[in-house]
This record gives sequence, structure tokens and C-alpha cells, in this order.
Amino acid sequence: MKKTFVLSHPKITYQRIIENAKNEVKKYIKKERTKALPENADFWGFNCKFGQTADKARVIHEGDINLNISSAQSQHWKSFYLEIEATPKTRAKRPEPKTEDDI
Repeated sequence: MKKTFVLSHPKITYQRIIENAKNEVKKYIKKERTKALPENADFWGFNCKFGQTADKARVIHEGDINLNISSAQSQHWKSFYLEIEATPKTRAKRPEPKTEDDI
């Protein structure tokens, strides 16, 4: 998803537009997670970018999307750009804890 959300409308309030944008992002991520995973992948990860325009967009974590949208709301932006790309990822194995016998 590469989209510029316009935050102005003659009949819809600013707060409602923000809520709609957050809901659209949530639905998109949920839909992407239901897609079939390729072999050797454990889960869908998301590469995200956020900014006022596509040129000014910076990399953010998936969990910070709503925070950034709320930040745009508090700064009264007229629009914002959001890019979300689903990528298959694998979980990293945790290292085994050392025991007294290893020392």
C-alpha cells in the first residue's frame, strides 16, 4: 500500500477522517497477514514509511503507525503519506543459555 491520505473534506470532520485512515490501515494489515506464506517463512513482517509527502517519508516500525497518524493529527497536517510493504520473515532462534557445565 502506497497512499497519500488527504485529511480535508467539506462534509466529514477531521477526527472522522483520521479514524477512517487508521481503520483502513488496520484492515490492510489484517488482510495481508491472511495471505499464504511462502516456504521457509514464519510470519509476515511489514516495512513502513511515513511522512507528509513521499519524498519526506521516513522508515517507521509497524507498531508506530497509529502513533504517527496521531502525531500528524495533533500538528494539523492537511495530508500524510504512508507506505506499507509486506515481506515474509523467519524467526531468529534464541541462543541456548549457558549452564555451569559449559564454564
